[in-house]
Amino acid sequence: MRTLTSALAISATLIATDGSAQVQGVDLNGRFRCVALCGTPGGFAFITQNGWQLNVLSDAGVPSRAWVDYPGRIWVEQANQGAIYSPDGMTIQFDRGTIWRRAPVALSRVRASMSRP
Repeated sequence: MRTLTSALAISATLIATDGSAQVQGVDLNGRFRCVALCGTPGGFAFITQNGWQLNVLSDAGVPSRAWVDYPGRIWVEQANQGAIYSPDGMTIQFDRGTIWRRAPVALSRVRASMSRP
């Protein structure tokens, strides 16, 4: 019985650790549009997030690894600068003034084909 209790406690700890790896529920995955001090004015940047690790493709097309320093702040290695992100993950503002805003997802229209009798 004691072994079962220990196993359950360890499992709960591992599950809690995995949940906190999502940076307190903020999802930075997606496409962002540069709106201030851009490498390419109006260009798109892309972020892929896996827990605290990020892959970033800047609006100028420069790929980089990045990571969450602590909740609310990331570090982008290739740019050699940090940035803060909003609690909802919609805005990222870099230390040198560049600002990215999450780009809306473009929905494609699907045309329903109707068969006529």
